Amino acid sequence: SGGQMTNWGAHYLDIAQWGNGADDTGPVEIDGKGEFPPKGLFNTADRVDIKYTYANGVLLHLTTSGGHTRFEGTAGWVDVTRGRIKAGPESLLKVKIKPNEIHLYKSRDHKQNFLDCIKSRKQPVADAEIGHRSASVCHLGNISMLLGRPVKWDPKKEKFINDAAADQMIGRPMRAPWRL
Repeated sequence: SGGQMTNWGAHYLDIAQWGNGADDTGPVEIDGKGEFPPKGLFNTADRVDIKYTYANGVLLHLTTSGGHTRFEGTAGWVDVTRGRIKAGPESLLKVKIKPNEIHLYKSRDHKQNFLDCIKSRKQPVADAEIGHRSASVCHLGNISMLLGRPVKWDPKKEKFINDAAADQMIGRPMRAPWRL
């Protein structure tokens, strides 16, 4: 649900970033709408509708009614959820990826992958930068929803473009004696 934007949202957005080849970058424009509870213990959106636009032209649409990540292209769609992949047409699932085509890092057990990579010194399927970028996409959606307007983002500088109000929401003041 939207109330878990930076929890489950990170999982689905991580898959979308991965499939988009955007593990080391992020969207350039974010237009988020959300419904926040008027009162109660939680102040996170319980309904979300966020559109993320990437520099490569990809549009990522995150809604509360998800529970899956869908990639849509000219030949059909592929839908991924935990432990399940569907496609339309189904024949897409039988297509063999050629050696010269993009092959994504495969891992069926992230914990074991991490332990194996400690020994091999290879990068794990989800290293710290990937985790940071996936969480950032969640936070960018939250910031757009809280501001109630679209925002433009520079994923290289990790700053909003000409938007002091949004930039102030990137971090929080630290308690003394902590500082960066």
